[in-house]
Amino acid sequence: MNKVTDIMTTVRQRRVGKGTEAAEDQPSEEKNVKSGGKIMSDHTGRKVWNILSITVGGIVAISLGLLTSVYVATLHENDLWFSNIKEVEREISFRTECGLYYSYYKQMIQAASIQQGIVNCKQYLEPVYFYIYTLFGLQAVYVIALYITSWLLSGTWLSGLLAACWYITNRVDTTRVEFTIPLRENWALPFFAVQIAAITYLLRTHLQPVQERMTLLAVFISTFLFSLTWQFNQFMMLIQALALFILDCFDMLPTAKVMWLYLIQISGLLLVCVLQFFNSMILGSLLLSFNASVLIARTIQKNLKKGTLLNRLGKLILHVLLVMWLTFLINKFIKKILHLESDEHIFKFLKAKFGFGATRDFDANLYLCEEAFGLLPLNTFSRLSDTLLFYVYIFVLFLVTVAAVIVAFRNLSDSNQIQFMEKMEECTITLKPDAAYNFIHTVLFGCLAFSTMRMKYLWTSHMCVFASFGLCSTEVWKLILKCVHLYTPQRTHVMKYSIPIITLLYISYKFWPGIMDELSELREFYDPDTVELMNWIKSNTPNTAVFAGSMQLLAGVKLCTGRTLTNHPHYEDKNLRERTKQIYQIYAKRSPEDVYRILRSFGTDYVILEDSICYERRHSRGCRLRDLLDIANGHIMDGLGENEPDLKPSLYPRFCEEIKKNLPSYTVHFTRVFQNKTFHVYKLAKHK
Repeated sequence: MNKVTDIMTTVRQRRVGKGTEAAEDQPSEEKNVKSGGKIMSDHTGRKVWNILSITVGGIVAISLGLLTSVYVATLHENDLWFSNIKEVEREISFRTECGLYYSYYKQMIQAASIQQGIVNCKQYLEPVYFYIYTLFGLQAVYVIALYITSWLLSGTWLSGLLAACWYITNRVDTTRVEFTIPLRENWALPFFAVQIAAITYLLRTHLQPVQERMTLLAVFISTFLFSLTWQFNQFMMLIQALALFILDCFDMLPTAKVMWLYLIQISGLLLVCVLQFFNSMILGSLLLSFNASVLIARTIQKNLKKGTLLNRLGKLILHVLLVMWLTFLINKFIKKILHLESDEHIFKFLKAKFGFGATRDFDANLYLCEEAFGLLPLNTFSRLSDTLLFYVYIFVLFLVTVAAVIVAFRNLSDSNQIQFMEKMEECTITLKPDAAYNFIHTVLFGCLAFSTMRMKYLWTSHMCVFASFGLCSTEVWKLILKCVHLYTPQRTHVMKYSIPIITLLYISYKFWPGIMDELSELREFYDPDTVELMNWIKSNTPNTAVFAGSMQLLAGVKLCTGRTLTNHPHYEDKNLRERTKQIYQIYAKRSPEDVYRILRSFGTDYVILEDSICYERRHSRGCRLRDLLDIANGHIMDGLGENEPDLKPSLYPRFCEEIKKNLPSYTVHFTRVFQNKTFHVYKLAKHK
């Protein structure tokens, strides 16, 4: 350590020596005064320019955020004619779990005590509009956060403008808020973007203590809000923690700040756990175990970042193995002590998805058969390429990857020679901590998007940030021009601004007419069968009636009618997952007595059967809901095709088909009370 300090001192002395020699060569005192005046003038000019740039950039950011909010709100209105349809139609338009989430808001505003308090907005705005406008408003926050992150990385707000324009023109792949408004991810992702912007600022060098404390507070608040609003928060933040871990191992981030970020993740998640009535899924999360393991391992392993290259690599491998072992140990211990099984279906899904053995688990197969949880379709890249986003992203990613590898190797190498230290100080290939973090972030979330299509929205929005940063970065253009022996500061400046402006002009020319056409295209909501069902339930069943059916439909029943449900789409609870599997026996090959007994055990008064599930053709054989139930029950699937050898024919026909024949064995338990082209409602007999 003393030797390294001596080396650094020597380097500084040489610099000081050079500065002294230069000072001795200065001309007269009069010229010094003139020079000082010029410096003061330049400093004032730069300060005014910076203030002007920040003001203009801020106005552009807010304007783009608001325009995005208005844009998605207009698309939603034009697609459904939302302002003109009935309330029941508006509620039905919140499909699947979206309806469940909105139902809690509706329940809250209809409660007398809340209605008389802060949520009473009916005299100014319909509650449904208050809800959707809040979410569309969060889109403004989202775009502004992306804009600021890109601006912070590149140093120019032009980069933020390009990031926002790419986000808007790639809307199909960057957001789905206009047609899945109440989804939890639409609440969460704006806060995640704010958190990334705050982390990017935190990792800048030379922050004042006050700035650092305020930024840490911003990181904590955004992390907490992100965790509070999305059930997948722990998995997203685990990837984020892995990014911090990788960068810290290669000495590319300040260790103290990394430790603070680990602690913020832990504290934010634990606070959410308390507010969610000690959510067991959070306590057993890999994120808490991993972060705790890293903190313990750093305490055990001293001098991790000292020594020769081979020495450090050995310590690094040992450190990684220790963290992995501790993570596994702590996680297993917590789950065993607290008897946690909330997230077991996710690990079964991941195991089957990545080829570690087939599974007959109903819950895991339900995820595996959904397109949203499949691999990212290749046509995604063709759409992203139309706006030039993908091309620019790959180009910037390649350059930053090369820089990251060089910097990581240099950080791990032995630095005991003065010559090496001087060379490192003057080296043109550098990677700032904020850029390094965003680089690893985009790589890891890119891998997640490739493996699971639903998670692409976390990656594609950050693609816009990363690509625009590279296109407007002085360091990137400096490196490129030096590689082709054309570097001058003036050329770097020209490239930094001209290429982004040309790209913006191209995007505007190609996509502006399409956006205008999209905004002028008018459609209308139309689902008469579901509207008829909901109206019948409200008019012909008691308020205390209990309904069974598919998770997606029952969410709408709860929202539109307020009736009690046997199950719903909140799939993070093991008991609810098991209950859903039992309720879904209405689509399996089971006897009417079995189905009746199961439904009555949950207090069911009415069961709703859907032809779209009973005769499903959307999925291929083996992925239809009835096939998943047959496999889980050990029965041979319907239709032509192979079956696993141990599957056997069922003794009973499929319940949802056979009940429509009105056979005595069925009518003794079930009476049809409603029917249209899509739905069949049966009332259960109440036998003594």
